[in-house]
Amino acid sequence: MRLACVLCVCAALVGLDLWQRSPQPDEPRGVWPVPADHMPTTALVPRAGGQIPMPANTPAAHASTLLPLPADNTASLLAFWFAGSRESGPDVQIAASAFDRSRQQWSAARFVVNRHEAGVQLGFGLRRLGNPVAWRDADGRIHLFVVATGLGGWAAGRILHLRQVDGGQNFEQLTFAPVRVLPLSWLWNTSHLVRAMPLSLADGGMVLPVYFELSKKYPVALRFDAHGGFRGMVRMSQRGYLLQPTLLMRNETDWLALLRDNSAEKKLRAVQTLDGGLHWQDAPDPGLHNPDAAIAALALEPGLMLLAHNPRPDSRAVLDLSISSDGRQWRRLLTLAQGEGPSEYSYPSLAWADGSLWVSYTDQRRTIAWQRLDPADKR
Repeated sequence: MRLACVLCVCAALVGLDLWQRSPQPDEPRGVWPVPADHMPTTALVPRAGGQIPMPANTPAAHASTLLPLPADNTASLLAFWFAGSRESGPDVQIAASAFDRSRQQWSAARFVVNRHEAGVQLGFGLRRLGNPVAWRDADGRIHLFVVATGLGGWAAGRILHLRQVDGGQNFEQLTFAPVRVLPLSWLWNTSHLVRAMPLSLADGGMVLPVYFELSKKYPVALRFDAHGGFRGMVRMSQRGYLLQPTLLMRNETDWLALLRDNSAEKKLRAVQTLDGGLHWQDAPDPGLHNPDAAIAALALEPGLMLLAHNPRPDSRAVLDLSISSDGRQWRRLLTLAQGEGPSEYSYPSLAWADGSLWVSYTDQRRTIAWQRLDPADKR
């Protein structure tokens, strides 16, 4: 009798887990990030840029992400990244800075996620933090999705979901608390990582592109409701060398994902969905070089897509911004950063805020650089 009860409980838990990780039957519909009456031109001109302030005594920085804020906020957008003495160092935390609209400058950076504090709240230790990704839900709360590891390296990472608990619009009081580690695999939810920004949905929810990384590497799409509740997951490709997907809308239900290539060919890869992420299939590859490096893509409107990427197959010393009308054929719009030899400008993020394109990226693994590009006709 006791064994039967245990088996029933296990079956119920497995069933619940499978339901959570199955896509919901309705067809999700994406929304464009730019209001219809504020469509940009295809000519973008660099207007401002520099380095985002670093927390004191933190010589290393990597993997930034940008979060646009509504017009009534005192800040145009927030930047998040991980910083410390070195990548994977025990002192690494998630840092943040806000771009003040009135002063037109970044605030002093501050740490908003500490692995020790998060571990106490979760009830188990965290060894490393990295790759923060931010999203605002329908209630205006900010959610952070962070790679967190225990034993093992990045391949043993888990995705930690945190949610804003205080601060409102006051950046200095912004705090986060863990929601949970996302339930993505039976093996203690390990080997799933996050990097790229989510795609917003018409119902107020979003689709978050993540990836599995152990012996094989493949992309996965996660769906969340308008309040940040996890609603399911779908594998995006059967190929075993693709990671760090970034999403592009072609229309409300036809999306592309462009991916980092871990194979010897070092080419940008693509997968596609025609039903709002319920099903995915491999798509013709764009053919651009990819030096096994992260990319960032953003579709501003139908027929206008942007891509920040490293164009050389063997180096991260150049970071380009390219443009496309369909996500398949790309042409270089401008070079964002360029160096020689071992120089590195990598892990870009793109956002549209205040009628401008904003770019952030890792600069030599020491700081986070940023640029603001305005449409040529902006006044």
